[in-house]
Amino acid sequence: QVQLVESGGGLVQAGGSLRLSCAASERTFGTYAMGWFRQAPGKEREFVAVISRYGGSRSYADSVKGRFTISRDNAKNTVYLQMNSLKPEDTAVYYCAVDLHLPLHTRPQDYDYWGQGTQVTVSS
Repeated sequence: QVQLVESGGGLVQAGGSLRLSCAASERTFGTYAMGWFRQAPGKEREFVAVISRYGGSRSYADSVKGRFTISRDNAKNTVYLQMNSLKPEDTAVYYCAVDLHLPLHTRPQDYDYWGQGTQVTVSS
């Protein structure tokens, strides 16, 4: 079982930046894709970004394209989400997740392991 721990959330003003990190417990980290999702109060969990196991393929939700960047460092068992030009509508709990199967997925139900989440709050 893969354990994931997110960090880097916090309170930021609109237009600001944050970088989220997600550290995985497994030394096989480089063998699976990783995704970021978010969930705002009263809303369903939604896809944010996904990166393939070696980082060669990435996909983003339209709402974050051009503002967020997903990356990974397999030597550190860590995936990152750089978030720039943040908006109040980006406020949510952000989760990282493991996807053990190809192709790259955007639905939460296709992911196998989840972190506990980190809160991101963007003030206007």
